[in-house]
Amino acid sequence: MWQQTLITLRARPRGFHLVTEELLAGLPEIKACRVGLLHLWLQHTSASLTINENADPAVRRDFERFFNRLIPQGTDGYEHNDEGLDDLPAHFKASVLGCQISLPVTAGRLALGTWQGVYLGEHRDHGGARKVLATLHGEGA
Repeated sequence: MWQQTLITLRARPRGFHLVTEELLAGLPEIKACRVGLLHLWLQHTSASLTINENADPAVRRDFERFFNRLIPQGTDGYEHNDEGLDDLPAHFKASVLGCQISLPVTAGRLALGTWQGVYLGEHRDHGGARKVLATLHGEGA
């Protein structure tokens, strides 16, 4: 089976956000997959996808603090600031973290570990809704 769906994630403020359930809501076909892979491709250059802690929201806040220290906003010497001071730093953060992940699917569910979830890293102050192309490949139940 092959299934490809464009999922629009609601707009979020700058920071790291757990989006696992929103992604799954946009791809109900996953329940019919016995074994497979789900590839998620974020169609933006100023946001990112990654896997990490799904229980303690402090981890997501600490991610934001860490990446803001690693790639500060308002640093002199950058040319690309067409959309504001957060523009180029958002691109840097997106490149460090990446725009795609592949996840195993087992018995109609993501085979995530107990404490794992999918994060959207929103690196713009006002990034808006984000689009994720979800491609599911596997054997039906």
